[in-house]
Amino acid sequence: MTLLTRWEPLREFSTMQDRMNRMNRLFRESYSPEGPEEALTTTSFAPPVDIYEDEHNITLKMEVPGIDEKDIDVRIENNTLTVRGERKFEKEEKEENFRRVERQYGSFTRSFTLPNSVETESVQANYDKGVLEIRLAKKAEAKPKQIKVKVGGEKTLEAKAHSKAA
Repeated sequence: MTLLTRWEPLREFSTMQDRMNRMNRLFRESYSPEGPEEALTTTSFAPPVDIYEDEHNITLKMEVPGIDEKDIDVRIENNTLTVRGERKFEKEEKEENFRRVERQYGSFTRSFTLPNSVETESVQANYDKGVLEIRLAKKAEAKPKQIKVKVGGEKTLEAKAHSKAA
């Protein structure tokens, strides 16, 4: 079975931003007067997010492993969902023991403009196994409604039955 995926050209900007953040981190790590450890803790990154929708909810799943739930802030203001957080650098390790550091540390902010169909009063956020799941319920009027299609002959038969009874 062939699977269709929707092409979203703006997703490429997020990937490009992530790559630029990595380059910036590597540059700062190499030339930071405070040393590589300080450079790792002051960078920012953009965690990847999957967004999907069904008839009742819009759901966001954001990968944020290694971040304590107390370091994650989820807010809605003026129809904008903003998620902020911080992955702190583990200072127990001595920097000279590192052979390679690829995990990103520092703070992040991701913002999403919500459609008017979202009920902002009933938002649920759950953090499990490094994935933050935010479930945004849709308003009742935004949910699809199924309309029963009547066959033209049924109305005629009902009308005749009522006229004979009268």
